Amino acid sequence: MTIDSIGLAVIGCGAVGRIRAMLARETTAVSWLGLCDLDGAVLSALAADSRADFVTADYRELLAQPQVTAVIIATAETEHVGPALAAIERDAALFIEKPLASTLLDSARVLDAIEASGVDAVVGYTQRFRRRFQAVKQQLRDGRIGDVTSMVTRAFMNRMVPLSTFSRSGRQENLSPMVQSGTHSLDLCLWLMEGKTPVEVYARSVDTTLRELGTKDATFGVFTMSDGTLWSMNISWALPVVWPGSVYGLEIGIVGTRGVIDIEDTHRDVILASEIAQPVGHSLRAYTPDAPRHVDFIGSFPPGDESGGMLWGPMRAETLTWFARLTRGLNTPHATAADGHRNLMLTTAMDVSAATGEVVPLPLKAGG
Repeated sequence: MTIDSIGLAVIGCGAVGRIRAMLARETTAVSWLGLCDLDGAVLSALAADSRADFVTADYRELLAQPQVTAVIIATAETEHVGPALAAIERDAALFIEKPLASTLLDSARVLDAIEASGVDAVVGYTQRFRRRFQAVKQQLRDGRIGDVTSMVTRAFMNRMVPLSTFSRSGRQENLSPMVQSGTHSLDLCLWLMEGKTPVEVYARSVDTTLRELGTKDATFGVFTMSDGTLWSMNISWALPVVWPGSVYGLEIGIVGTRGVIDIEDTHRDVILASEIAQPVGHSLRAYTPDAPRHVDFIGSFPPGDESGGMLWGPMRAETLTWFARLTRGLNTPHATAADGHRNLMLTTAMDVSAATGEVVPLPLKAGG
């Protein structure tokens, strides 16, 4: 079922909500735009910049507007459930920034509601829309390296993300490096290995640097798939603030029976070094780095880069492709709600294994 003209409700007007709302104003597919945020200053600024048609601090009031046919939920990670369930009741197409919810029980609740209602719901996993990963996906579809037998994934992040996240959310034991950020590379790799099912995971974590925040510095794990494929998935988000990567630096190795694909995605191909301290690569509220940054890996901010007042990069592709999905019925590479729940389940399982020191059988049940 397609939508002739999108009446878009954006709930949460921080950095990502702002990007999505501004992109909505670049397409004729969106004929009406409503915004909701609890921060009056943030809401007013975006309303003016995006020429919003309706503004409120109450998401239920926004969802009650008859023009609404699609909803983007871009609130804090711990605040997705209420707006998501209300949007499902409204029978609106749904785009939820990852995760569906911050706990497995709530995530299962949201997924069940989505599947029972039949609404078209996707989850924000922007890495899928990078040109290089789309190209790799097609090589794997075409069987260029035979059957995949093993994969290695390494994600490096400086600590700006956990520091900014916890400044907004406070101490949150379940916002671990895997659940909060490793989920992006996990989703990407499972999408590349489509059809392979994890059956167990063994993981270890360390918490030397970020312990006071109630989170881990790094988590390393090994997944075993039902066909015997091995996948090593590692992330550290405790690198110093001055580490030049704005957010993500990935290295991925994929070995098949007849070849290999080796991906270097650390963004070291374009390096800026200046006597002038550089701004933070992402405008997250209530956080300023405690040290100046004089070197930057250009292009390492996952949503993309601003030039000429417009965002260029994968979040543009992800958002505009979603609008095309709704209005033209395209089969797009967006993560489904089931993918989103699976990702939370697997990242949570890694944390459980790291905490217990045991191999964890999969799937991990909600509440188990």
